[in-house]
Amino acid sequence: MAASAPAAGTAAQLEKARRDKFDRLVALGVDPWGHRFDGGRPIAEIRARGEGIEKAADDGPTVRVAGRIMLLRNAGSLVFVDLHDRTGRIQLMLGKKQVGPEIWKIVDCLDLGDLIGVDGRLGWSKTGELTVFVSHLEFLTKSLATPPDKYHGLVDADLRQRMRYLDLIHGEGVRDRFVARSRIVEAIRRVLASRDYLEVEGPTLQDTAGGAAARPFTTHHNALDMPLVLRIALELHLKRLLVGGMERVFELGRVYRNEGVSTRHNPEFTMLEAYEAYGNYETMMDLTEAIILEAAKVAGSPTHFEWMGRPVDLTPPFRRAKYDDLLRQVTGCDPADAASVAAAAAVAGIETAGRHPDVVKSDLFEATVEKTLDGPIFVIDYPASICPLTKRKAGAPQIAERFELYVAGMELANAYTELNDPDLQEELFRTQLAGLAAEDSMARMDTDFITALRHGMPPAGGLGIGIDRLVMFLTAAPSIRDVILFPIHRPRA
Repeated sequence: MAASAPAAGTAAQLEKARRDKFDRLVALGVDPWGHRFDGGRPIAEIRARGEGIEKAADDGPTVRVAGRIMLLRNAGSLVFVDLHDRTGRIQLMLGKKQVGPEIWKIVDCLDLGDLIGVDGRLGWSKTGELTVFVSHLEFLTKSLATPPDKYHGLVDADLRQRMRYLDLIHGEGVRDRFVARSRIVEAIRRVLASRDYLEVEGPTLQDTAGGAAARPFTTHHNALDMPLVLRIALELHLKRLLVGGMERVFELGRVYRNEGVSTRHNPEFTMLEAYEAYGNYETMMDLTEAIILEAAKVAGSPTHFEWMGRPVDLTPPFRRAKYDDLLRQVTGCDPADAASVAAAAAVAGIETAGRHPDVVKSDLFEATVEKTLDGPIFVIDYPASICPLTKRKAGAPQIAERFELYVAGMELANAYTELNDPDLQEELFRTQLAGLAAEDSMARMDTDFITALRHGMPPAGGLGIGIDRLVMFLTAAPSIRDVILFPIHRPRA
């Protein structure tokens, strides 16, 4: 009879023991890979039914459930199993007398990790444990590989991410985090649908990498004999749809940036971008707040909590503060005086020689201000020269109507009042491109986009939210790699 943990031995010996049981199942006429199993209910639902059963009752309802064996205890003519599915765990009791001799032979072939389905009476054990007293068992899948050690599990973070299937089975709270991610995405779609947004899909393969400052992945289309790139943003094609009369559109899609890997960056990640005709960046602040509050609700996040040791208060409305005001408060410089900004940048160890004053200012803000922003806080009104796709503020053309939302020093969202002047957009593309390496420019020339603007794009607000970072925040994950099912890895030697 199987024990509660793998017997001592080499990996080959342990696998042989499992294969021996596999062969015994075949000899019994049991398919080790199982078949369709209808009518099973989630364990959480079964546990909820159990709450209404008297502790001493022996007439509980019959239930049907399937899952993976995570604990197996042999007590002679009784075997106790901890069965898990994605909603929880429940104890099974298999008695030799209750299941009969034929099924008992199958019970003798069980191992940790096997998948089974059972029917039985729901009730309480003598020790007060909610239990399914099994009357029938169906074998659904044999696990041939030995699971990780019960007490140590998968402790190597890199290995956990490479073998996400094992991390989901054995990692504490891992599956819950990815269930929360799914619920968060559902909530985002629900908020946008309630505001009459249409979900659309733009091209992943593009001839021009536009809409962000990032190095693209490059590829080649053989049939057309042309170079292509994987998209680095969703923006420019969604704005084409505004021109075409699709007045509220969004896409939840993968984007690709040929950059480094860190706790906050993965080369392949998920973005939400949404665009609303006749809105502006204030419209997008309201939308951002609604999305985050609904996402927090479905993720079970409290209004007040700590993330990465920083206090967070999700009570609406979120604070709003001007970019220049925050820079002045933190560094003491005069943001309108290039010499004052350069002096503060030098103190911070930022190179200033031969660089545009607003680029220096941006680097200074990133180095000194961002880390102080507990948030959530909307940082508004950025230097226009570093925002080539953004409308300028009326009466203050040096200011762009842009915001970024920060929490605990991390950017969660970025939004603009969208620039819809084709002549200015073309000029900004050209002036920003001049003298910059391609990967440093946010404004690669997209001539078809300029042509689209010449046909008339309505005034609009646009929003981008990094879904992976949002899930990090709402599930208290320390790394972006903890919320991406299959992050990229360097090959192991």
